[in-house]
Amino acid sequence: MFDLSFAEIVVIAVVALVVLGPERLPKAARFAGLWVRRARAQWQSVRSELERELAAEELKRNIDQARSGMRGFDETARQEATRLREDLRDTVAGDRAPAAADQEPAAPSAPSEAATTPTDRSDAPADAPRR
Repeated sequence: MFDLSFAEIVVIAVVALVVLGPERLPKAARFAGLWVRRARAQWQSVRSELERELAAEELKRNIDQARSGMRGFDETARQEATRLREDLRDTVAGDRAPAAADQEPAAPSAPSEAATTPTDRSDAPADAPRR
């Protein structure tokens, strides 16, 4: 704050001693010390109050950012849910189409156990010829 060297402090003390005298100098020094302590305490109070206000403002800003991010996510999630519901409805409606109901059921793609020959099965002898 103030840049006072030791020499400057000695000069101030000598001038105070000459002006105030040895009887009033201790009272004046206590009075000056009291006011310096009060000023420092007041400055610390203002500084801490300012820091609290800045921290509260930053916290409010962070909360607002989080809320706006959550709103954006909520909108996106709702849109995606709506789109998925519509896709599901379209898929279910496509499966129940009248043209699909008129068709015959398809034959099973896997051969049945009775239709397999011993050469097609894994338990057939290794030396048996394959067809």
